[in-house]
Amino acid sequence: MWRAGAIVPTVSVLCLMLSACVGERSTRALPATADRDAAVSEAKIVSNPDRNAYFGDLHLHTKYSVDAYMFGARVSPSDAYRFARGEALLHPGGYEIKLAGPQLDFLAVTDHSEYLGIMPAMNDPDSYLSQHPIAQRMFSTIDRAEIFAAYGAISRSLVSGVPIDEINDQEIISAVWADTIAAADTFYQPGILTTFAGFEYSLGMDLDGDLMTPDIATLHRNVIFRGAAPARAYSALDSTDPEDLWDWMDDLRGGGIESLAIPHNSNISSGLAFQVERFSGAPVDPDYMRQRMRNEPLVEITQVKGTSETHPMLSPNDEWADFELYEVLIPSQVVGEIGGSYIREALRNGLAMTEGQGVNPFQFGFIGSSDSHVGGGSFDEKGYWSKLGRNDATAQQRGSVPPGNAQSWQGVELDPRAQKWFSRWSAAGLTGVWAESNTREAIYDALRRKETFATSGPRMRVRFFAGYDYAESLLDRPDMVAAAYAGGVSMGGDLLSGTVSPGFLIWATSDPRGAPLQRLQIIKGWTVAGETFEAIYDVACSDGLKPDATSHRCPNNQAEVDLSDCSTSADVGASELKTLWHDPHYDAEQRAFYYVRVLENPTCRWSTWDAVKAGTPPNPDLPATLQERAWSSPIWLIPQAK
Repeated sequence: MWRAGAIVPTVSVLCLMLSACVGERSTRALPATADRDAAVSEAKIVSNPDRNAYFGDLHLHTKYSVDAYMFGARVSPSDAYRFARGEALLHPGGYEIKLAGPQLDFLAVTDHSEYLGIMPAMNDPDSYLSQHPIAQRMFSTIDRAEIFAAYGAISRSLVSGVPIDEINDQEIISAVWADTIAAADTFYQPGILTTFAGFEYSLGMDLDGDLMTPDIATLHRNVIFRGAAPARAYSALDSTDPEDLWDWMDDLRGGGIESLAIPHNSNISSGLAFQVERFSGAPVDPDYMRQRMRNEPLVEITQVKGTSETHPMLSPNDEWADFELYEVLIPSQVVGEIGGSYIREALRNGLAMTEGQGVNPFQFGFIGSSDSHVGGGSFDEKGYWSKLGRNDATAQQRGSVPPGNAQSWQGVELDPRAQKWFSRWSAAGLTGVWAESNTREAIYDALRRKETFATSGPRMRVRFFAGYDYAESLLDRPDMVAAAYAGGVSMGGDLLSGTVSPGFLIWATSDPRGAPLQRLQIIKGWTVAGETFEAIYDVACSDGLKPDATSHRCPNNQAEVDLSDCSTSADVGASELKTLWHDPHYDAEQRAFYYVRVLENPTCRWSTWDAVKAGTPPNPDLPATLQERAWSSPIWLIPQAK
């Protein structure tokens, strides 16, 4: 339901609440390596009709974001692209960060468009903005109370949605946006690194109406451009209604500038992300539904601020629903509404809305991203550096190691920020796409057709097809993928129902640097007479095990984790799982969706790795282990008209 209250673009209200926002003029930066090796000729692009898996991040912040700058980030979009190529960055905490594995295949820097690049200008003595009273109080003192008070003025502007005209300098903002576009163009190397111009439209809602201590529900979107980008980025200070953003995108599309928007952190939207009314509270209609899907075909299912697949209260029969949940609204310590905040429920509601109106506004494909605010994502549990720069740069700040020199958790009281926020965050995530080549056109087109999958960090690969002419022999054919494309649809697609269940072809491979796979699952949702249901089927098990015919669950493969050193069982699990599955409860008259969830064997969570490296016990209030996972985009079964 729509709720009354102030609309808030939530760029960095959080900073007002954090003790590590400081106002020094500069931070030491790593010396830059060569921008782009001129000696490297453009790679020859070979198109694979069976499509390759490419991994990337579509949600990343640099110093141009208001909050990232206040958290100590001094890296530029160019630095972020160097990080994606495998180079090191200087973390605001004073140490180097670097990808633990291969470079990324693609990246979009998506700084908050609200006050884009204004903070560095306010901290530049050569800029007139440095003379503004807010800048003087923020950057010319070490008095933390003064810094907070000054930043509070910006926060109140964001909460109210009313810009501070004197600092909302559109010339500076446009120049910074042009620099963001130029960095993407400079570092684009087809076949090696694909880059996209993008920004974050950072809309939220203050649920309690108190500008000093707001309870903010996030309704943020990352806007990604296929190629050419407009001269300015759209901001929640332009409008606090996402439908106006979609109108802007439609207008650009009419002029040849193609883009899509990707909602994120629905888990802390307090039910507003997937409400079944319009943002204004008016009823939805087919035109609204079509516009939403035209502009928002994807949704971010996992990132550092938690996983938004589902919640145990919404999926009580899903034993794996309690995964990296983060429910506390920012910057408060209030838990938001559960209903309307999670993707699986939205998929189910979309089925019911289709029955009533003929259009599905929640027919999303899935991606994962980092939402890092230090210029590079920490996708690896073992090498985690969290999100907010100086605020959570150390294990002690994150609540994974006892503060001070304590060697025991007995009697320890965590900082409330660590207890409610930092300790609950996740080392996630990545977007996977199936595309013919590593180019802007091919990767963007894969995003648009929803042939995407998300992972919680590891580079697992998952393929998912459905068709009526698939035989068991298909699994062993060397042309399996080509035949699957020819005889059915891939993830993200629609399939008309037939008289018998289609065959669902699922194929997953493990990350060579990660843990073995434990099981493949199908998540099904369907509707009957306007009521929706869901079920989870284990469809392939590791170690020669078989799903139980009644419970549809794999037996435990007995994988174990030694918490003293995070070593794992070496003799269980699979590097590959592949199966052809038929729905035992198929009904041709039911509208349904199916998606794949891939589970690894258990491994240490980042908080346990922190403790192991520090030689202290893991925090007993945090999960010691987790099961990394991947999610395919759904396939939708559409009943044939009678």
